[in-house]
Order: sequence, then C-alpha cells, then structure tokens
Amino acid sequence: MVTPDLAYGTPRKLPKPKSLDGSVVVLDIAFATEVGGASFNKVTRPFIEGLGDRLLLWVDHHDHDLHVQYEENPRFFLRSKAQHGACPEMITEELVEQYGQPDTICCHVDFDGLCAAAKWIRGGKEPYAGADHDAWAIDTRLGKASEQGMLLDRALRAHPRDNSLKDVIVDYLVHGAEDRVSFRTIEEAATDLAAMEKQSEALAQRYQISGEVAVVDTTQSNLPYDKTWLLLLGQQKAAISIVYDAHTVTAAARFDSGINLLRLLGLSGGMPTRVSVSRQQLQDVLDALDPYRKKV
Repeated sequence: MVTPDLAYGTPRKLPKPKSLDGSVVVLDIAFATEVGGASFNKVTRPFIEGLGDRLLLWVDHHDHDLHVQYEENPRFFLRSKAQHGACPEMITEELVEQYGQPDTICCHVDFDGLCAAAKWIRGGKEPYAGADHDAWAIDTRLGKASEQGMLLDRALRAHPRDNSLKDVIVDYLVHGAEDRVSFRTIEEAATDLAAMEKQSEALAQRYQISGEVAVVDTTQSNLPYDKTWLLLLGQQKAAISIVYDAHTVTAAARFDSGINLLRLLGLSGGMPTRVSVSRQQLQDVLDALDPYRKKV
C-alpha cells in the first residue's frame, strides 16, 4: 500500500506549496471566505497557483460562491454541504483509481478530513465498517456515530493542534482501525476532553437568550473548553448559538435547521450552519440575526 506524505490545513491556514512534495490531493478543505483577514484571493488562490500542475485533485463539500469557476476543471470535485454532509462519502474506489495515489495528501484537521485521507490511501475503501456514516454524523452533528468514531472525534477535539496525534489516527485508520497500540494512544488522548466538556457545561449556564438566539461570552474563562460542545448546548436553548471570546465570534445552528448563516452574514463560503468571524464583528452578527432575536 502506497502511503503518501500527510499535511494538514484549514481554510484560513494552508501549508506553503513548496513544502509539499510532488503531486498533491487536497481533501475536505473549504475555499477561504472573508473572515479574520483570510480570503480566497489571499489564501486559497495563492495555494492553488503555487501548486500549479502538481495539484492532482481538490475534493471538498463546503459551500462557496467561487465553486462555479471550477465546475469545468477536472482537478476540482466540489460539492455543497447539502449534497454531501461529509467528505469521505465522496471518496470512492472509482475516484481513487481515476486519479491514483499522490505524493502528498493535504487534508482538514478534523475527523472528516483525516478519515477522507485514510480512505483515499486505502483505495476508496472505508477504514472500518460504518466510517463514512461516522464522518457524516460527526460533521453534521446529526444522528449518532459509533463508539469508534466518537472516540476518534473526542481525541481530536481534546488535542486540535497535535499533528503527531493526527498522524497516529490516520495510520490507525489506514490499517483498518485494528492496531491496539495506536488505539491506546488515541483512547488516552480522548480522556482529556472530559475536563473541557465540564468547563463547557459550566459556561453554558451563562447563555443569554433573546428570541431564538443564545449568546455566551467566554472571554473571562481561564480553563480550556470544547467550543463544539458549548455550541451544541446553546442549541438546546435556542435555534442559533453564539460563543465569543476576545478574538473570535462563532455562530452555529443545527444542520437540519434550514438556517443559512453564510447568507445571513453575507459570507461567500464555508459551512452554512457554522461560521466564525473576528470579535470586532460581534455587533454585526447580532444585527444580522436580529429577526431571530425578536422571535419568541
């Protein structure tokens, strides 16, 4: 089994093209939107142009206004979140056979991205039975992932910046999720999320409800917390939850809510049901959501 090099990225922070060896497949990384100084022209386009002919294929399932510019380009397989709730389901045996194994895979840093990378390396075959569904359940926060999927997700959420853990998880998935040594490493990492969840639950008591919007200020929190869990707790109180700190404002709605935050906030791309902007835009976000704040 050919094992490409791995690189990790996010829509707002991509590796330098010259740091990636040979041909490159990009998985589960959205085109950048106009948030926090990032934009398609500042981040995504230079990355695409820097890779040039070395870009083998870009596969993504997030919404973006500029997808239309790449519809006829065979090196871009771009769909919306409504079409595909997660990226691994887009990685088929036929797709991998068509494009082959690259020298490098650059993928997103969450379970969705790592699972997609492992599935590509495995020739389009699921790392374990139900992995595609787990990625969908975790990325949409609908349904329920298996214990295996939840463990991997929890480990990543507890250590979001630990690339060595990401390497372990991809290797674990590539080899069929059977290696017990890797499993114990992942299991140990996952246990660290419990304290963060407890802090999230404490912060959730501070949510201020206005109509269908729940807002919480975490600026004074001195302990790490799990933002995803805090947002989900807010959605138990209102249709839209907002968490903000000294640097970032994050708004989220249920995947099946029908609420498109990108459209409401005038953003060009990303996840329709979860967006992050700079702290300076808090009032803009509240103003944009004013119709929901007035609903009872």
